[in-house]
Amino acid sequence: MQTTQTFQKTNDFNDIMNNRRSIKQYDPTVKISREEMSQIIEQASTAPSSINMQPWRFVVIDTEEGKEKIAPLASFNLEKVMSASAVIAIFADLKNIEYGEEIYGKAVELGYMPADVMRAQLDYFKPAYENAPYDTMKDIIMLDTGLVSMQLMLVARAHGYGTNPIGGYDKENIAEVLDLDKDRYVPVMLLTIGKALNDGFQSYRLPVETTTQWK
Repeated sequence: MQTTQTFQKTNDFNDIMNNRRSIKQYDPTVKISREEMSQIIEQASTAPSSINMQPWRFVVIDTEEGKEKIAPLASFNLEKVMSASAVIAIFADLKNIEYGEEIYGKAVELGYMPADVMRAQLDYFKPAYENAPYDTMKDIIMLDTGLVSMQLMLVARAHGYGTNPIGGYDKENIAEVLDLDKDRYVPVMLLTIGKALNDGFQSYRLPVETTTQWK
């Protein structure tokens, strides 16, 4: 397998898209600073979301103590979890509307939105979100958080890091282990991130003719 010569910082969109891989092995000696990790999350958070409520929540586990804490939940993904620079536990917030006033108020302050539009939107959406059935709200926030998760992987690739989205872990207990309210925060995935030890495996993608219909 090739070495990680291609895993360097890049602004080449085609390189970012075409050379992203799900990385299985990381260099455990390479650490990502919290400053750079914050930049990656900030860039990823430009992803779209329903009425811009940004329901994604991140817990960055970048210490050995933190990794040991979640290790029993990682199942057969333990090696990736322990060797990565960090594991990002990604959750979706069922009560994301609580940030509506802050989000829309700041938009008005920055000149992105007129005050009357802010008020009209909040008056309409706030009760709708607060009274939405669990399954309806879960569908909304899982879609939104899936969008930011994919964008986070691409931003990480632009910074020269590999990632691997993990769905095989103990979702029932992850929130409590990380001291979160499990009735509010829905687990979406664990995302390992770090310096790849190799370029990862290429994989076959179905052709457009198979996945797409034209009407």
